[in-house]
Amino acid sequence: MSTDSDSSSRGGGPAGGSFREITRDRLLNEMLRSTRQNKGSTWKVLIMDKLTVKIMSSSCKMGDITDQGVSLVEDLYKRRQPLPSMDAIYFMQPTKQNIDIFMSNMSGKRPLYKKAYIFFSSPIQKEWVAHIRKDSSVLARVGALSEMNLEYFAIDSQGFVTDHDKALEELFTENAEGSMNYNSCINTMATRIATVFASMKTETCELLIVDRSIDQIAPVIHEWTYDAMCHDLLSMDGNKYVQEVPNTSGSGTEKKEVLLEDHDPIWFELRDVHVADANLRLHEKMRDFISKNKAAQLHQARTNGELSTKELQKMVQALPQYTDQIDKLSLHVEIAEKLFDIIKEEHLKDVGQLEQDLVFGDAGSKEVIDFFRTHQDISRENKLRLLMIYAAINPEKIQSEKGAKLMQLAGLSADDMIAVNNMRCICAHETKKSSKGGFPLKFEIRKKKRGIRKERIGEESTWTLSRFYPILEDLIEKLSKGELPKDEYHCMSDPSSSFRGISSSMSARTSPAHQPAQSMRSRRTGGTWARPRNSDDGYSSDSVLKHASSDMRKLGRRLFIFVVGGATRSELRAVHKLSSKLKREIILGSSSLDDPPKFITKLKMMSNEELSLDDLQI
Repeated sequence: MSTDSDSSSRGGGPAGGSFREITRDRLLNEMLRSTRQNKGSTWKVLIMDKLTVKIMSSSCKMGDITDQGVSLVEDLYKRRQPLPSMDAIYFMQPTKQNIDIFMSNMSGKRPLYKKAYIFFSSPIQKEWVAHIRKDSSVLARVGALSEMNLEYFAIDSQGFVTDHDKALEELFTENAEGSMNYNSCINTMATRIATVFASMKTETCELLIVDRSIDQIAPVIHEWTYDAMCHDLLSMDGNKYVQEVPNTSGSGTEKKEVLLEDHDPIWFELRDVHVADANLRLHEKMRDFISKNKAAQLHQARTNGELSTKELQKMVQALPQYTDQIDKLSLHVEIAEKLFDIIKEEHLKDVGQLEQDLVFGDAGSKEVIDFFRTHQDISRENKLRLLMIYAAINPEKIQSEKGAKLMQLAGLSADDMIAVNNMRCICAHETKKSSKGGFPLKFEIRKKKRGIRKERIGEESTWTLSRFYPILEDLIEKLSKGELPKDEYHCMSDPSSSFRGISSSMSARTSPAHQPAQSMRSRRTGGTWARPRNSDDGYSSDSVLKHASSDMRKLGRRLFIFVVGGATRSELRAVHKLSSKLKREIILGSSSLDDPPKFITKLKMMSNEELSLDDLQI
């Protein structure tokens, strides 16, 4: 489904900055700072519910909040100490439970706080406003009541999620359509998407809404970029990585939590590059740092030239003036070492090669059978992921006797088989219209062999295992050129005549659809784990940083893409790449951002039987 959106709120769009920065600015300035009526304002208490805490923490640090005059952050649902001399800021969802708690806090002769500033994360029903107004004791203590219309979570400078982790279960299982959970999920998701547009003060833009069935392979295939590998292989908690560092006494180690996010310049540079390139760049950075620092050279000489993670951490203690720089280097060197150890231990190069051969039509049932027979030491999870890719490409075969034999040969558990079989729940091969008057999720007609994809002409790479790209990448390029087929992507509001993007004649010449498919068999054998340093195809972080730091001339309107059922890191990477390539601001939203282990767990939970997380073998 695609739509051309023209918001009426034109009141001066965002002056610039990333999506996360715009969100942060609204929370700090439009909300918190607005309660500071004069320079001598007293400290305030900030009270939030479970959802708004996540919204705030996705874009702001505690120091940011403190700088705006907040001395204490409290949980709305917990019993709180009365602070009658202080003002309070309530940032919460407009629910009956939340409003009842607020009313009990601020009514009567002994309210918890002197005055309350109320900010709702989404539109409040009129009857609840009337309910607050009815109580004169509460009304007299309300300093402000406002709808922030900010109910989403920024995941990076170009991405957000609506926090619907159960969307697959609630929207894609059989007989889900029209149920209470289905309608609630869809309605809340729509409300939260609307709050994104409110935050962006959105001028005319293009919004493409798709569901997870457009590409069932992207959530399970091994994506070989640094960001994706970290989240796939390192058992991270969100963006938190636990690093072991020397303790203060130097006699042992202690654990330290770090966030792998855009504020770390090394992470920002490496996140979208091939993991091997990331490793090369890290070693270049270390050599460059040592070559320019005599103290570092002396320390290196004492260790016979060794540049291990442990030696880098010792260097931090020996050269405290360079703590931040060496800290970041040692962190990413440690991560890269761990990734390569896992890649070697789990034979991921062999697994990845077969995955990509399946996706590009260079392998089939025979190759999968041979692989399982000759690679007995491959983990069950990686065999499962191979079979899920096979199932996405060959749904009719996986449900046949051949599919049963493949699963048996792979030694899959019962809940593994549930995950493979549940691929069919998100593999719709024909348009399904709603029979219950609900919102239909099957947005487009599916093509057979949806998983098979063609090589992208002009983007050949010297990287091994760099061939894969998400289907969403093709869709965004077609959307930008005005080439999305209207019979598959029904437009809710036709684009205005003032916008045509790139001319149709140019589009016809450059569109991959007008160029012959080309095999990568011969090119693949020459692939290496190295990329020419002068490469600038939009994938390398050099390219991303160069374009991001320049004032790009926008060729068209902002593009919003929303994926119902969970987006992937390969799709987020494609958005970063295409923003530079197309010179258009592109924002990716989804119900959630899923790494392969998380996505597989969700598929297992889609079983008709009642399962708990404790029942699953991950």
